[in-house]
Amino acid sequence: MAVPKRRTSKSRKRKRRTHFKLSVPGMVKCPQCGEMKLSHRVCTECGYYKGNEVVND
Repeated sequence: MAVPKRRTSKSRKRKRRTHFKLSVPGMVKCPQCGEMKLSHRVCTECGYYKGNEVVND
């Protein structure tokens, strides 16, 4: 079994992990009310999706 000869330093470990980060969700502007919403989801402000009212208040 392979065993490392030397301890991995903090800087080397952190360089390897630079791509482990949160990504920003895909936000789009709602065509009905203009608020920002997640794409492919019902708008939380007006309740419309693809021009149809899905959720009525």
